[in-house]
Amino acid sequence: MRGQRIVLANGCFDLLHIGHVRYLQAARRLGDLLIVGVNADAAVRALKGEGRPILPAEERAEIVAAFACVDYVVIFDDVTIAPLLEALRPDVHAKGTDYTPETVPEREIVRRYGGRVAIVGDEKRHSSRDLIARIRQADVG
Repeated sequence: MRGQRIVLANGCFDLLHIGHVRYLQAARRLGDLLIVGVNADAAVRALKGEGRPILPAEERAEIVAAFACVDYVVIFDDVTIAPLLEALRPDVHAKGTDYTPETVPEREIVRRYGGRVAIVGDEKRHSSRDLIARIRQADVG
């Protein structure tokens, strides 16, 4: 990994949709190596509420790892990616378009060690929450 530009992206990746694909592909284009942090089950529950995640962390990580643009996947226990950022110190911390450079919670950590934050992917028009709601509605109807 020496001399390679490392990018770290992260998320719950619970019930994948096209927004996830576009986010990860865009993140990979920022460097030579893409590491993806996948939130552990307890963290997803804390972030998304009861009934989530739909899939366990190991399965979500395996699915994300199957993408050609992804080099490594790590499951992390924290609600934020901050401890993983501190440990890995990637060149680029990629976040989706539901953030701006000013609203990324870990921006100061990244700045402090000399990395940069990048906002990537398409406009936030897709969500697992909406997909789950559509599935439930179709199941009832």
